[in-house]
Amino acid sequence: MTAAPVIELRGVTKQYSGLRPLRIRELAIGAGERVSIGGLDAGAGELLVNLVTGASVPDEGEVRVFGQRTADIADGDAWLELLERFGIVSPRAVLLEGSTLLQNLAMPFTLQIEPVPPDVVNRVESLARECGLDPGRWLPVRAGELPPEIRLLAHFARALALDPDFIVIEHPTVDVAAKAVEALAAPIARACEGRRLATLVLTNDEGFGKAVAPRNLRLDGATGQLKPLKKGWFA
Repeated sequence: MTAAPVIELRGVTKQYSGLRPLRIRELAIGAGERVSIGGLDAGAGELLVNLVTGASVPDEGEVRVFGQRTADIADGDAWLELLERFGIVSPRAVLLEGSTLLQNLAMPFTLQIEPVPPDVVNRVESLARECGLDPGRWLPVRAGELPPEIRLLAHFARALALDPDFIVIEHPTVDVAAKAVEALAAPIARACEGRRLATLVLTNDEGFGKAVAPRNLRLDGATGQLKPLKKGWFA
């Protein structure tokens, strides 16, 4: 018997500030599957994250998360319980700019960050290495002084810290120099694969999307159809 998808959208339409509503005809992501989707601007990407995590419900159609319709979530407590199963990597996420990366990555584990307890330091160092961050080089640096590519990996590490079941990566390379993108994709792909995490990457950077996710789609905004990207340079 085939397992139910972790995330499933069918016939979804949702109005937002764009010229036309966000439409997604059909999308299903199974456990451990990594999928990238292009063709969404910043507003549509944010909206899709909200739909997938249950923060918004569609105007039409349905979204199912871990087998449950998001429209059936009973109250705020139930939604927060659901949200704990997600890791979200977003440029909208907040880091404490005046605190070190060590302190920022310690916060999912403890509120004591001055100083960070030794056992938590060990957990953070292990998490940093998993996410492609050199602990000796980057953990002592204040978040406000981190270059864009390291900030992305910091957000990724924060998203993985509490062992989510599903990770959403929203327009990760917008502020990252093109020459740094390939080096970023490798540790992200490796960590998601190693944890067998269901992963949704929203990106218009096809190179990054293909490096992180084996299944690559592009949204036709007019029809809501998700079309597979062709392989190779002459797609």
